[in-house]
Amino acid sequence: MNRLLSIRTNGPVCHEFTNDLQSWLDEMAVGDGVLTLMIRHTSCSLLIQENADPDVQRDLLAWLNRIAPPADDPSMGWITHRYEGPDDMPAHLKAAILPVSLQIPVQQGRMMLGQWQGIYLVEHRDAPHCRQIAAIFQPS
Repeated sequence: MNRLLSIRTNGPVCHEFTNDLQSWLDEMAVGDGVLTLMIRHTSCSLLIQENADPDVQRDLLAWLNRIAPPADDPSMGWITHRYEGPDDMPAHLKAAILPVSLQIPVQQGRMMLGQWQGIYLVEHRDAPHCRQIAAIFQPS
């Protein structure tokens, strides 16, 4: 069972889409299995992270910006890939350290996430984008 999810972003953000995935699983009336997700882009990421306190997402984005600031930052003078703007290569660097695919166990149709866990698309680019996530549910 496959699905292609589209999520619109408007600059760097941690966009939670856990409920969208659970609704899809509910519609299909699945049992036990594994949900596999893969982002179809090289300048954003997927992440399972705390969803109780929005400060976690803000701090995560701030940390990512500290380790990979825009290419026009003096500390990033070594970057040569600038064709798509000063945020592009840093976005690729951020995507290289965060996951681009996830596997989530599903039991009796429910994702087996912890109490405070959510599934996020982490957008690393400044401009608006429409991101696609390939989702596959494999029954066990």
